[in-house]
Amino acid sequence: MGSVQIVTTILAAAITAVAVWLAVRAVLKMVAVIRLGQPAPERFSDKVARARTMLVETAGHTRMLKWGVVGAAHWFVMVGFVVLSLLVLEAYFEVVTTDGGLPIIGHWTIFGLVTEIIGVLGLVGILVLMAIRLRNRPTRPGGRSRFTGSTMWQGYFVEWIVLLVLIFGFVIRGFKVATDHFEFPVWATPVSHAVGAVLPDWSDGVSVAAAIKIIISMTWLIVISLNVTMGVAWHRFLAFPNIFFKREPAKPAGSGLGALRPMTSQGKPLDFEEADPEKDQFGVAHVEQFSWKGLLDFSTCTECGRCQSQCPAWNTGKPLSPKLLVLSLRDHAYAKAPYLLAGGGKDLTGEEKATQAQLAHLDVLALAEADKPLIGTAEEGGVIDPDVLWSCTTCGACVEQCPVDIEHVDHIVDMRRYQVLIESSFPSEAGVMLRNLENKGNPWGAPQNTREDWTKGLDFEVPRVGEVDDFEYLFWVGCAGAFEDRAKKTTRAVATLLNEAGVTFAILGEGETCSGDPARRIGNEFVFQMLAQQNVETLNEAFEGREKAKRKIVATCPHCFNTLGNEYGQLGGEFEVVHHTQLLAHLVATGKLTPVQPVDGGVTYHDPCYLGRHNRVFAAPREVLGDAIAGDLTEMPRNSERSFCCGAGGARMWMEEKIGKRINVDRVEEAMATGAKTVAVGCPFCSTMLNDGVNGKGAGEQVEVIDVASVLLRSVKPEQPQGGRETAPVGG
Repeated sequence: MGSVQIVTTILAAAITAVAVWLAVRAVLKMVAVIRLGQPAPERFSDKVARARTMLVETAGHTRMLKWGVVGAAHWFVMVGFVVLSLLVLEAYFEVVTTDGGLPIIGHWTIFGLVTEIIGVLGLVGILVLMAIRLRNRPTRPGGRSRFTGSTMWQGYFVEWIVLLVLIFGFVIRGFKVATDHFEFPVWATPVSHAVGAVLPDWSDGVSVAAAIKIIISMTWLIVISLNVTMGVAWHRFLAFPNIFFKREPAKPAGSGLGALRPMTSQGKPLDFEEADPEKDQFGVAHVEQFSWKGLLDFSTCTECGRCQSQCPAWNTGKPLSPKLLVLSLRDHAYAKAPYLLAGGGKDLTGEEKATQAQLAHLDVLALAEADKPLIGTAEEGGVIDPDVLWSCTTCGACVEQCPVDIEHVDHIVDMRRYQVLIESSFPSEAGVMLRNLENKGNPWGAPQNTREDWTKGLDFEVPRVGEVDDFEYLFWVGCAGAFEDRAKKTTRAVATLLNEAGVTFAILGEGETCSGDPARRIGNEFVFQMLAQQNVETLNEAFEGREKAKRKIVATCPHCFNTLGNEYGQLGGEFEVVHHTQLLAHLVATGKLTPVQPVDGGVTYHDPCYLGRHNRVFAAPREVLGDAIAGDLTEMPRNSERSFCCGAGGARMWMEEKIGKRINVDRVEEAMATGAKTVAVGCPFCSTMLNDGVNGKGAGEQVEVIDVASVLLRSVKPEQPQGGRETAPVGG
């Protein structure tokens, strides 16, 4: 060992020791913070499925590859980071001696070939990612960037570190080639040999380059260890457990879609008959009241901004960005952590749990962070502004796009639950809707005895449950389908088509009440439970004696479809629920309904969030429309899982949209740009919002918004009176 090797070995050992010590300290801190969260025992179920999903999503990059070039480039960089870590390890042998290498595999030609290929592809990948970040930098002229609000220096730092490590990997090999210490043939390592051809025959070059590579790598580890909230770096470690512990590992997309996570206290579902606000947690009032998985979510955020780029609120000038919300919660959790770890915190009555002695040594900044309200305006020093919290439509675009399975919607609704149930703090206009749900059983406040008025004038009898001995489907009409003028046309169209196809069905009539979706999404779990338990009891009675496969429900509202199918199981209601477009597609495919006259003028289809993204029903409505128009749909640029929200979800249907551009107007402009004369929908909320948008644009005579069922009815029974163009609703 020469003098150069002695110096490089000492330098490598010293910086590695410092980096490892800091990394261990950082990991222990992160674990301590995450463990502050509430229990979530359900996250440990079905470990085999969880492991399988984690491996598929990470190794297969199934979420990232939806972004094409970005996903492919990121995959090469990820694989490069994992595999080429062996070359960083090899560098520790190379600082000691110029012909050093990994024991056993370090001299295999296949090892040289694989690492050469991965090194080249990793270089290409990181250069592509750097170019994309620069092209989308927040300071660029024109448009909002998905990186707006991200800590840009951290992204640049990580990318440059990766680039330099890859470059010095080839420099080390190049010096080995130049000094004739390289064991791999040209055909296996052509780039390394090309680099070696231009480097001097410097005997100490290998050790010096290896030392620089180690210094670069350990500098990265030191920096991220000193910045435990540096998600752009830490996600490469935290993504694995975050995906493993996702809510529903068997789901093909974001596990935070579909059903909401039940309201829990100490990890157990809350029983409202026995719950006590002084003993049980009602929603989330403090950051430590999120589950430990929530705190892991916040720690894992990569700041990539994919959620932000798809969020309808962010894209229309609202203050909500799912990314910035998560980052605010993350930064608050880690800033408040010293106070919490010292024993601080408020009990459910608002009393401080720690003694003065426990808090005496704390930094003033941690104490100041502890005093911040979780929800509050800038003047109140709040972590999350109320306008941020109430801008969410719960459309799920953020969850769909997140590459590390963060469950944004669950966290937002948990904060809403506390605001509604304990603070009674929510947009005032939504209070009317909640009172109507409690008193009338529907958000419009319509009399219950008018629930069957939509049946008047039909040329066939609509049977009620109890009036017929048997029926194949229970037709869940829903509040909109029973009371709202446009939706009633859809209800009549579906009933007519089912009757035409010979499908036996029955309705609950006045026995039906609101599914509870708007109450649950706004955060009023108490009202949801009240309505849902009543409906579950009614439905179980209607299906008494039937096995689950024969407890079939068809619903025209995706919100009812989602609630009955995904959430009533939490309350003992197990049903087979289909959306009307799914049933109609089946009836057309089996020849029970036959379109005879194509609907012309061009048709585009708007995917409802709770039908498409939340429940993966994309094909059925398109199949129905394709048959009805005898051709192809004109798709909007944002469709299927990337469909843009209408703005009505998350109980936003009953709240004023006062900030930024109206979401429904943005969507209508996109629909009109296709040139289609008909905008087909599969949701009464979407129908209301898009109709309002079309009328607001003064295009009511040129563009018609109509349900998929009505489009099919026009094709199946062209002589059927349609009642004219759909006009203004009764309420909303």
